Amino acid sequence: MSKYATAGKKIPSDIEIAQAAKLKPITEIARNLGVTEDELEPYGKYMAKIDLSILDRLKSRPNGKFITVTAISPTPLGEGKTVSSFGIGQGLAKIGKKVVNATREPSKGPTFGIKGGACGGGYSQMLPMEQINLNFTGDIHAVETAHNLFNAAMDASICHGNPHRLDPVNINLRRCMDLNDRALRNVVVALGGKLNGYPRETGFDITVASETSAVLALANDLQDLRKRLGRMICGFTYDSKPVTAEDLKVAGAMAVLLKDAIKPNLIQSTENHPVICHGFPFANVAHGNNSVLADRIALKLADYVVTESGFGADCGAEKLFDIVCRQSGLVVDCAVITLSIRALKMHGGAYVFRPGQKYDKANAEKMNLPALEKGCENLRVHIENVRQFGIPVVVTINLFSADHDEEIDFVRKYALDHGAAFAVPLEAWARGGDGCTEAAEAIVKACAMPNTFHTLYPDDMTIKQKIETIAAKIYRAEGVDYSPLAEKKIKLFEELGMGKLCINVAKTQYSLTHDPSLLGAPPAHYRIPVRDVRCSAGAGFLYPLLGEMNTMPGLPAKAAYMDVDIDANGKTVGLF
Repeated sequence: MSKYATAGKKIPSDIEIAQAAKLKPITEIARNLGVTEDELEPYGKYMAKIDLSILDRLKSRPNGKFITVTAISPTPLGEGKTVSSFGIGQGLAKIGKKVVNATREPSKGPTFGIKGGACGGGYSQMLPMEQINLNFTGDIHAVETAHNLFNAAMDASICHGNPHRLDPVNINLRRCMDLNDRALRNVVVALGGKLNGYPRETGFDITVASETSAVLALANDLQDLRKRLGRMICGFTYDSKPVTAEDLKVAGAMAVLLKDAIKPNLIQSTENHPVICHGFPFANVAHGNNSVLADRIALKLADYVVTESGFGADCGAEKLFDIVCRQSGLVVDCAVITLSIRALKMHGGAYVFRPGQKYDKANAEKMNLPALEKGCENLRVHIENVRQFGIPVVVTINLFSADHDEEIDFVRKYALDHGAAFAVPLEAWARGGDGCTEAAEAIVKACAMPNTFHTLYPDDMTIKQKIETIAAKIYRAEGVDYSPLAEKKIKLFEELGMGKLCINVAKTQYSLTHDPSLLGAPPAHYRIPVRDVRCSAGAGFLYPLLGEMNTMPGLPAKAAYMDVDIDANGKTVGLF
């Protein structure tokens, strides 16, 4: 029996645990947290929105400690980052700390695709899981409608005489839908004659990768949201001048569609500690963090706030530091890098695991210290990368029942030898908060350590200098190669005064590089290819696309939706 993991304990499915959990009324959760009745807008018995007026009442209160949970480069199944983040929140509550988790809302793309639901797992989940994984309070629907209204207004303007002289072959905007649908990646619209508009090639992005999604997540208040929506660019004129939502007189209607969606959602964990779930940007193509408003409210209400930055630290964490914190003024006190032994062995070459492929369970669970040691190079780079931002790192090992003590001991020592302040095992899935108290104690100590948090690059660098700084310091590339299209776009954006915007790189989550097949540490003497650079002026960033990067995922042959159904009693089954 392992000295670390719970052995021989049969754990019910995630949905069985969620449906058996005893939820407290959301009014009780709010009252214990310090949210007044006037600041709470219930959505049924167990979900509510928090009115933004709470920030005025609490403006003089100091912020709590801000902790982000990120990860190594994951396998296609993920390595339990969401489970770990909720478990850490539960663990902090267990040791007597006032804590709130702040997290993103699940997208129905992954929910019905490969990974299934995104509410955590086992005994560390946010609840009510079924509603959150599906329609929740309607925030994603509101973003989708607002974003597509902008598209419709743009095409209507072109159809009705094109008064803004929009160039139909220089459109920056694409429609969105919150499902994985590869058939919509590249489409032709406006067929059927002049009354249906100007035919052109375009496509769809998944909603959580849309600029409107990023704008909602980065806005500081309703008026900031309105201004950001107005700055969104749909395309360029024949002489390369931007045309905005304000120009089309659609930004006001977009803001009205989002006036309730901007309010963060209050829910609870399986152990009834408070969770603020709001915002939903993907971390490989969008900026990958929950809303600034969720963080700001949580930091005023709690002594410790645990957020989660999507995918590996090269994706969501870098974007939290360089985009979210830069724009909001938030300061991170500690970063947690979570991992699984199976992922490290994958990075070390023990087995191959690609999206949609059958999981090689036997080789993933077989003890293989040489592969583990080689795979730890990926962990080393992530630790070094996060420490560049001036904050302490805690490594947590998300334990699986097949993990071996020798492997766990090796990873703990390796992490400490390569810059982690602490390295601890984590049993959030099997034990909830009880399995995370050692990690919670380590995080409290890390938050008290010296902190010189800073961003990676200054605002006044050129666009290329910013891209090349990220490529060198985070992806460890020798250089950057720009396509002719990327060169043209960069020149245009510099001429339009967009050079001071942040950089939000769209890249694969499976590798520290642009190539998902390059596992472990980045190879020596490789170069990053930038095939395009797009602007999200409302969100306040430019996003270079590295390699072959899709902004609309596709469904696998065996998709998660195939197991989802309703039984004779109306109960959901098969949802994660």
